[in-house]
Amino acid sequence: MNSSEFRKRGRDMVDYIADYMEQIESRQVFPSVEPGYLRPLIPDSAPEEGETFEEIMKDVERVVMPGVTHWHSPYFFAYFPTANSYPAMLADMLCGAIGCIGFTWASSPACTELETVMLDWLGKAIGLPEQFLAGSKGEGGGVIQGTASEATLMALLAARTRVTKRLQRENPDLSEAEIIGRMVAYSSDQAHSSVERAGLISGVKMKKIQSDGNFIMHGKALKKALEADKAEGLIPMFVCATLGTTSSCSFDNLMEIGPICNEENIWLHIDAAYAGSAFICPEFRYLMKGVEFADSFNFNPHKWLLVNFDCSAFWVKKRSDLIGAFKIDPVYLQHDHQESGLVTDYRHWQIPLGRRFRSLKLWFVLRMYGVKGLQEYIRKHVRLAQEFLEFVKQDNRFEICAKVVLGLVCFRLKGSNELNKSLLQKINNAKKIHVVPCCLEDKFILRFAVCARTVESKHIAFAWKHIEELANELLNKEGEQK
Repeated sequence: MNSSEFRKRGRDMVDYIADYMEQIESRQVFPSVEPGYLRPLIPDSAPEEGETFEEIMKDVERVVMPGVTHWHSPYFFAYFPTANSYPAMLADMLCGAIGCIGFTWASSPACTELETVMLDWLGKAIGLPEQFLAGSKGEGGGVIQGTASEATLMALLAARTRVTKRLQRENPDLSEAEIIGRMVAYSSDQAHSSVERAGLISGVKMKKIQSDGNFIMHGKALKKALEADKAEGLIPMFVCATLGTTSSCSFDNLMEIGPICNEENIWLHIDAAYAGSAFICPEFRYLMKGVEFADSFNFNPHKWLLVNFDCSAFWVKKRSDLIGAFKIDPVYLQHDHQESGLVTDYRHWQIPLGRRFRSLKLWFVLRMYGVKGLQEYIRKHVRLAQEFLEFVKQDNRFEICAKVVLGLVCFRLKGSNELNKSLLQKINNAKKIHVVPCCLEDKFILRFAVCARTVESKHIAFAWKHIEELANELLNKEGEQK
């Protein structure tokens, strides 16, 4: 494909994408395929001769689209949002064209410097304390990770290194293996599974702190666990607090947890993967009260802030903690400016070496929507969640299972877990909307998350009417059987 054909096919692809987005509502939100559906639809081996663009695009519709779950459909209410916007798509195209691998400043100075500035822009926009910003002289700073899972792992590994070095300074006879073997990290029992996985990868024992009746981790429960572990000779060294848990969008109490972590010299990491986007609205910043106690903070603009996947924003108060944990400096990665103190080499801030020019899409979105445009987007989704909440509250056969703060409603039919499993099955078998469940305490819950950029009140009303009709069928059938 030469540049002339690329221009033509590029226009064709933009048209296809625009048509897909405009007509996505007419596509079945959840596919009807069975596992293994795709292999019989394409040859066993790659073609010997090249094929045409038209042939490939025909197969996109024939092979790919039947197996796509349409996350950007206004009838998709599962998981949490995944961001999608035209400015971000255009920036991704430019990122792919530039194609730099920005592991050091010298490998592409703009890739590094725009990211540093964009993370400052974003940090200011959500109200992060100044200590987390790089500025021109700050000790902190931000970096774009692939996912919140990577950010949690990075924070835990940095904390592990910081504690190991401190204890070895105090007692040079202690081995690294002995120290790590006694380390303990903590999170709420409502924390995302990636936090537990970070413990498995790092070799640090992870303990879950029981949350209260509102699914919130409090300082008292954490303090009790710390004291018990210290009495056994263990080393508490890391706490992950969640702002906006996956199951119920609950918020751990930072004002209680933060001072304890600071007093005990324990690294406090905040995972705000979903909810962090809402902090761009001043009225939701009360939910992050106590963030000043944290050592690191993360949220995903690629969830709810219109920046296409992947773009997970991760800040630290002291970037030296990250660099000290991960700095490996072979000759082939060294450059003239690295000792100047004026440059950032992001390879020391992440697990992989290579990195894409992801800050371009953050830059495009922040500039084209502006802070006010992003605020209105968040507020709209919160309003739509309240509309769904009101529908549920008007039907006394249903119950609300967690406080509705942002864009997630947890609800269920009053009755057994089996009844609610049957309702979920009917909903997803009908394939008119898509939702997923969770468990809160011993209850099987249906989660309704406002997700798509294009969702409107009419889609919320349709979803509720559909759920209500399926509930009627289910309850009538159950009544007949009795």
